[in-house]
Amino acid sequence: MSNPVLVEVTRGLLVESRHRGAVAVFDGDGRKVLSIGDIDQPIFPRSAIKALQALPLVESGAADRFGLSDAEIALACSSHSAEADHIKAVNSVLGKIDLNDNALECGCQRPMNLEASLDLAIKGHKPLATHNNCSGKHAGFLCLACHMGVDHKGYIGPEHKVQREVKAVMEAMTGAPHAQDHCGTDGCSIPTYAVPLKSIAVGFAKFATGIGLAPERAKAARRIYSACTENPFHVAGTGRACTEIMQVGKGRVMVKTGAEGMFCAAIPELGLGMAVKCDDGTARAAETIAATVIANLLPKGDAEGEAIRQIGQHKLTNWNGIEVGEIRAAGEIA
Repeated sequence: MSNPVLVEVTRGLLVESRHRGAVAVFDGDGRKVLSIGDIDQPIFPRSAIKALQALPLVESGAADRFGLSDAEIALACSSHSAEADHIKAVNSVLGKIDLNDNALECGCQRPMNLEASLDLAIKGHKPLATHNNCSGKHAGFLCLACHMGVDHKGYIGPEHKVQREVKAVMEAMTGAPHAQDHCGTDGCSIPTYAVPLKSIAVGFAKFATGIGLAPERAKAARRIYSACTENPFHVAGTGRACTEIMQVGKGRVMVKTGAEGMFCAAIPELGLGMAVKCDDGTARAAETIAATVIANLLPKGDAEGEAIRQIGQHKLTNWNGIEVGEIRAAGEIA
């Protein structure tokens, strides 16, 4: 099945590039609300599911035991840009469990934020594991390991108790088996499992509504949702789509991007979860698809919805500031 074109990039009066993708929107009972393209094909959700992966951190009591703030819980769901406040928060979490950056097993990465990266280079400093965009999630994993009383070393391995807990939660939330033959290694070295796009959407719908969840898990989901929507900077960073969508959404939607064209959302007021996959893996297309679909789902003329739409559809300018084209929604979502 060939996925349809959902995003066009223009130059002058012509379409210069086209992006194909798939969209799944489901409710918490598993009922389909919107289906575009192949939503049954197993795909790797990558970082788009970090909010679901953070459920054991909160549900287990680890977040409370170590006194994590809402901003630090949001950071556990983040792909942060390694700006100063992100690094400060990562170190704060590590300090609460008497560990440091040497315990992080996500690998070192230059900051995603250009200014932060340049500042590091100018000072002659090498990037640390704390600069890795996944270090907040990994700090959360370390909290969970300490809370469970297990050796944190090797926590990224599929057989470690931390990853077994995360896998069990993901299977319960999505209803899809996380099979070994569909297992890969994510950029931050933890296991990542390919599951159907529709299953991810159902997982986010359950997250948004609490439908089918035990009381403690539903409570944890609500807390994570609030932490992310109230601290959107800690989920991504300056100029990032996740942060901007949640800022203009004013608490009505939680979103999270993932590598290779993934984007997910939870919309509690509609009782829906959304999952998007852009075929060619480009973030710009996934952002446009996600923002447009969210805007389309909200009531027509809704102020927050239209603000979200504008984040996904914008003009393109060259180095002289001359408008040369635009990124716009196309096909079934236009």
